[in-house]
Amino acid sequence: MRWNLSPDDLPTAWFNVAPHLPAPLQPPLHPGTREPVGPDDLAPLFPMALIAQEMATEPTIDIPGPVLDILRLWRPTPLVRATRLEEALGTPARIYYKDESVSPAGSHKPNTAVPQAYYNKAEGTTRLTTETGAGQWGSALAFASTVFDLECMVYMVRASFEQKPYRRVLMETWGAQVTASPVDDPGHPGSLGTAISDAVRDAAGRDDSHYSLGSVLNHVLLHQTVIGLEAKEQLRLAGEHLPDVVIGSCGGGSNLGGISLPFVPDEGVRLVAVEPASCPTLTAGSFDYDFGDTAGLTPLLPMYTLGHEFVPPPIHAGGLRYHGDSPIISSLVKEGRMEAVAYPQSKVFEAAIQFARSQGSVPAPETSHAIRAVIDEALAAKEEGADRVILFNYSGHGLLDLSAYDDFLHGRLTD
Repeated sequence: MRWNLSPDDLPTAWFNVAPHLPAPLQPPLHPGTREPVGPDDLAPLFPMALIAQEMATEPTIDIPGPVLDILRLWRPTPLVRATRLEEALGTPARIYYKDESVSPAGSHKPNTAVPQAYYNKAEGTTRLTTETGAGQWGSALAFASTVFDLECMVYMVRASFEQKPYRRVLMETWGAQVTASPVDDPGHPGSLGTAISDAVRDAAGRDDSHYSLGSVLNHVLLHQTVIGLEAKEQLRLAGEHLPDVVIGSCGGGSNLGGISLPFVPDEGVRLVAVEPASCPTLTAGSFDYDFGDTAGLTPLLPMYTLGHEFVPPPIHAGGLRYHGDSPIISSLVKEGRMEAVAYPQSKVFEAAIQFARSQGSVPAPETSHAIRAVIDEALAAKEEGADRVILFNYSGHGLLDLSAYDDFLHGRLTD
């Protein structure tokens, strides 16, 4: 019940969803002038290759050879059929998941960390700054930075910095420097918005540094499409034509985009974003231009947002505690091509425990949001007697998130 591709089957080009969107994306706006930003406006933060990808309209973009060489350390990742979960649920649905937990960092995040580090190195940048929530993105960029001999400075959301010390240790093992964010308010639990402000402020103040973002932006989702491209081929090998529904957890939108964007052109395939009820950006936010960070240093992006000053509660799914969403994901939801649901933390961990006790793997709290929706889809198929194919992204393992499971198992977890 596992389908593997050979390293030679790794996609050699990323899938660009821009030509397939139901409506063209609105441009980001300069934070000072409120006019559309151009390449020169972004050059202090990003290398020109990534700026070009941010604005690209061609349907595919070639992956550089040195990037492929690193990705082949763990890619292609397996496609697994969750037969034991199917049996536990008594559902006629067939559940498949893309196992992104096999990367060195234990999540999907290196899929974009590696090309981002590569393009920065090629342009002569010697130091990267970034934010991280639960630490999966920070771990991925720390890994990619050491591969390309770059310095890496990570601003970690303070709630996760305190909840998940071993994520910090992992980043430091790969040579990164890690500090709690916000740096100027030790009593603040932090958010991805405040950590982005810290990282952008740092990069903008140094000639040797660029900023690197783990989600939200177009080029980040572009890099993640290797997930969905591989999954399409693996589903074919499994004897399936197309899935009926593709599901991914959503904070900024990177792992969701990675698994779902290659299916956007396929009519009849439902796409579902799953977010925490405590940070319900897509399900309760408004579609508007807003800053990507708390301090208002970034361009304004057209997206669903709870407001850039919104500070989510310190739930264990730190990677989903973001006030906004990717413009691409937001556009798909706004135009009706993608659905969105939200779950409270307790329901998410109930699903995580059920998955762990049937399939064996312990999922990250972020990934568990997708699993909650998968279980509900499978139970709906059971009630309807429907022959349904469900595909989801197992975006990361939870072996460095066991304090969250400890809280759930001993009654300390609250919604």
